[in-house]
Formats: sequence, structure tokens, C-alpha cells
Amino acid sequence: MSVTVGLVTAYYLLPLDERLTAGTSVLLVCGLLVVLLVFCWEVRAIARSPHPRLRAVEGLAATLVLFLVLFAGCYYLLDRSAPGSFSEPLNRTDALYFTLTTFATVGFGDITARSQTGRVLTMAQMAGGLLLVGLAARVLASAVQAGLNRQRREPTAPPCSGAGPVEEPEAGP
Repeated sequence: MSVTVGLVTAYYLLPLDERLTAGTSVLLVCGLLVVLLVFCWEVRAIARSPHPRLRAVEGLAATLVLFLVLFAGCYYLLDRSAPGSFSEPLNRTDALYFTLTTFATVGFGDITARSQTGRVLTMAQMAGGLLLVGLAARVLASAVQAGLNRQRREPTAPPCSGAGPVEEPEAGP
């Protein structure tokens, strides 16, 4: 939860005053690579976690929010760079709203991409979202299973009481 709050807070506080340029496009690609690296790191952490199911939920939430905030920032920058790229001007909240409605495949139609760049970016988000949900679900489920299998293989230590060995009473007739 704190990762989600931190990422959304950063989205609103970061100075996104640039225009979408070749440099910011490279940043988008680098951001997507960061999403992939975070996801891979999360998969590894899940497999080693004492609570793999909980860790999987946390990992998916962090990866998903990072993905959404990344695209919201791109939409915001695109609208600042090329006004008219969307059916209405986007502020940061509008960009995040458009990103989430696109990801959720709701698409209310109140904000639409009008420019070719906006449409390509939206299609990239759609494809990435489908991959993130479909592939991530499978990979995370496998990581949870690996973590649970690892727990079953490791012997559990008896509770430490500080006392000497406890003798079992002998069974009598």
C-alpha cells in the first residue's frame, strides 16, 4: 500500500513540465524496462518469501501502479506537447483517469486519443496491460507455487522453550 501511495504522490509532485520529445520517449522505454525489472525482482522475492501469496499481491500492486503512473505521465506530456492529441485537455488527474479507464477496458468515451501519437501510445498501453495481466498472473502464480513448495521442503524448527528435551511418556498396555 505504501508503494502505491508513494508512486501516485510522486506522479503528482514530479515536475513534468517538459514536452514529449525523443528524450522523453526514451524515458518511456526505460520506464517500461524498469516495470519489467521490478516485476522480475518481485517474482524472485515471492518465491523466497515466507508468505508468498501476500507478497504476490503486493508485487502485482506495485508493478501495476508503476505501469499505470508511467503511462499517465506520458499522456500528460503528450497533451502538453501536442494540444489536441486528446478530445479534451488533460491535467494530471485526467491523464491518470484516461490511463485507468483504458487499462480497465471501460473506456467511457469522454476522453479519447485523437492524434496518431496518442493512439499509438494508447495501443501500447492496451497491449502492455493485457500482457501485464495475462502473463503476470501466470508468472506470479508460478512464483507463489515455488514459494509454497520451498516452504514444504524446508524442515520446520521445533519451538524453542529453553527447557531440555521433552520426554514422551511410554505407551502402556
